[in-house]
Amino acid sequence: MRTLWQKLTRHTPGDFLAALLLAAGFLAFVTWDQTHWWRVKTDYGFGWLVPLFVGYVVYERWPRIAAAATACAAPGSPRAAGWHRWVLRLSVGLSLLWGVLWFLLGAFYRAGAGASQPGTLAITMGAVAIVLPLLWLHAPPSATPTPAPFWADARLGLVRWFLFPVLVWLVSAPLVSAIENQLSLFLLRKVVTVVFFVFDALGLPIAQEGNVLALPLGRVGMAEACSGIRSLTGCLFAGAFLAAVYLERLGQKLALLSAALGLAFLGNLARSLFLTAWAYRHGPTAIEGAMHDFAGYAILGVTTLGLFALLPLVRRFVPR
Repeated sequence: MRTLWQKLTRHTPGDFLAALLLAAGFLAFVTWDQTHWWRVKTDYGFGWLVPLFVGYVVYERWPRIAAAATACAAPGSPRAAGWHRWVLRLSVGLSLLWGVLWFLLGAFYRAGAGASQPGTLAITMGAVAIVLPLLWLHAPPSATPTPAPFWADARLGLVRWFLFPVLVWLVSAPLVSAIENQLSLFLLRKVVTVVFFVFDALGLPIAQEGNVLALPLGRVGMAEACSGIRSLTGCLFAGAFLAAVYLERLGQKLALLSAALGLAFLGNLARSLFLTAWAYRHGPTAIEGAMHDFAGYAILGVTTLGLFALLPLVRRFVPR
């Protein structure tokens, strides 16, 4: 542990290290707050992996973080100048103000009402909006900076290594109930409609009654769990982690995240088609219990393998 600490602090300026520790404190509070939902909502059970993956990504990136910090302090380090400087400072100031307001709102809401989805979401958004500007403000200064556009500012080059460790907490935070319910209902309707269309196109007798499919051997109801919201959040988290570890360019990262969302929807659709076909042949009771769980885990495995298979394709075909 002492060797690890020396490795992390050897080339890190004191002010920036203090900002990192303060940022870790904010995220530790976010972790404590979110653990309630990781326990009670199976859709967010992957949240237990978030602290581990964040720690791994920061450790794996540390040599590049230290190099970026050294580049910030080097003579001639680029800094935003003119109106670019004011745009950057205004953005940082507004982000801090937004973050402080939301974090305090969420903290007071939690103190009065206990654990709640609005409170957790407010705390998470506030912490994210505070941490990234905090790191920017405490980036090592340069004695002789070089004027540059704001997108070339060396401080942004340092902070960008923390985008995944900070933004990923938005994925593990539960959405407000109204938003989550609307999203689940939207996805569920799409799944039911596509399943009905496929069976109808194949000439198999089937009728749709809202979210219920009438089959020759009985009726199959598509519950909220069939919407795929669990697969969507899980694949988004997995795609974000793989993009952070294996991809360098922003365009490639966004492409993999988009592919993760597409795979989640297609995987859930394939699961629904399989279970409906099984119920069509053996009756609705045949898809209860072990068969339902088997289909879910099988699609989860296929989706995970699909994300790994997409990595070399994204590197090759997505422009730098």
